[in-house]
Amino acid sequence: MNGWTRPGNLREQLQKLWDRGDILASLVSGESLFPRRLTLKAPTSAEISDHFDDVRVWISELRALSYFRVEMGYFRHRLFGANTIPRSVWIDTREAACGCIGKLRVLARFAGLVDETRLREPRLLPWLVKRPLRAVELVDEWHKLLALVAWVEQHPMPGRYLRQVDLPGIHSKFIEAHRGVLSELLDMVLPPEAINCEMVGTSRFARRYGFLDKPHLVRFRILGPRYSPVAGGFARDITLDAESFALLAPDVSRIFVTENEINFLAFPEVAGGMVIFGAGYGFEAVRDAPWLHSHPLYYWGDIDTHGFAILDQLRSHFPQVESFLMDRATLMAFEEQWGEEEKQSLRDLSRLTREEQALYDDLRDNRIRKQLRLEQERIGFGWVESVLFALVLNGADKIPARYAPVNAGITAANQTLADRCRFELDEISWTAFQQAMDRSVQAKPRLAELLTKPGVLG
Repeated sequence: MNGWTRPGNLREQLQKLWDRGDILASLVSGESLFPRRLTLKAPTSAEISDHFDDVRVWISELRALSYFRVEMGYFRHRLFGANTIPRSVWIDTREAACGCIGKLRVLARFAGLVDETRLREPRLLPWLVKRPLRAVELVDEWHKLLALVAWVEQHPMPGRYLRQVDLPGIHSKFIEAHRGVLSELLDMVLPPEAINCEMVGTSRFARRYGFLDKPHLVRFRILGPRYSPVAGGFARDITLDAESFALLAPDVSRIFVTENEINFLAFPEVAGGMVIFGAGYGFEAVRDAPWLHSHPLYYWGDIDTHGFAILDQLRSHFPQVESFLMDRATLMAFEEQWGEEEKQSLRDLSRLTREEQALYDDLRDNRIRKQLRLEQERIGFGWVESVLFALVLNGADKIPARYAPVNAGITAANQTLADRCRFELDEISWTAFQQAMDRSVQAKPRLAELLTKPGVLG
């Protein structure tokens, strides 16, 4: 009995047709969906015998349905004689299907939208076939979208800002809010020469269709007084548009990228260094600067799944990037500062080192603690300075001033060892040295036993 098709099951079949967009799409394409026979599971002969009263109720439910056409079939039962029972259920028209699921008003509005599109821009009809439910969501704005498409057709590659599009009831906020659907529509009607196909995604909508866009800005600091890219004096905090930044030829030896503004402003002095204020997942502002590829590049982000995802993305533009202060030792040293990452990144990352990958896996799999994160601003500043000092220690001219005494001692020691190529012995020492060198080989049983016998560690 539970397997018999009930009125609700029939409506569910129609709802699935609607949810797939098939009913509305057929209005545009002319595809013949109706009359349509629906799936019907009827009682078996045994069930009729065992549950005759239930069968009579089931038959009454189906025959009482509006919108459906129920075809009956005769059958003769050995106990109940000749009777009729539903053999098939049909929905004959699109209107009947929509009426059954409460979509008649939506169907009428969509039909009006289709008529308007046929009249004003028939090349968009295939889009309505493909995205009918999305069109329904946009039905109140559709006439504005058609007007925008027509305007861009008449003004290809306009070379002006979106704010300068002057159409009744349309403003830049409206255009920005509908960039996704506008891209789909414009791609269908514009010639190839009116589309910059290298610009992909809603954030590049303006440049894809030849509008002016607000410039990407790069904010950076030079970490030492030796060099300034600004004529006439030294600037501590510099912001340039991306094109100007790409044309720089800075006299720097290493570059750091950090996501936190305070860390950017307080980043320790490193002679020959530069620090760039990052922008999360967006690297449009720096990726076209060719000189960045020839410099050591270090990324400092939060120790969480998104921090490593950003590192992975940055390496897609600059493969030489090394992580900075994103290691397990730093994470464990500041356990008291651990926080919680609200929504983790779970995708696989292909550009991490072995150590980075191991820590990323521990974070996304919650092996250390659930949704663990260590924000970069929670790392002690002394720890930052010490790690930075270790990083630059190999280059004397790149050591921060505060470490000059330590560096001077290391440099002097290295120089002393490098210069010591002559060793002088007095006469007594020289005689002892010669005797030791001339002495015959002697057996040392206890030493041999020590070297061949396994120790306590195996």
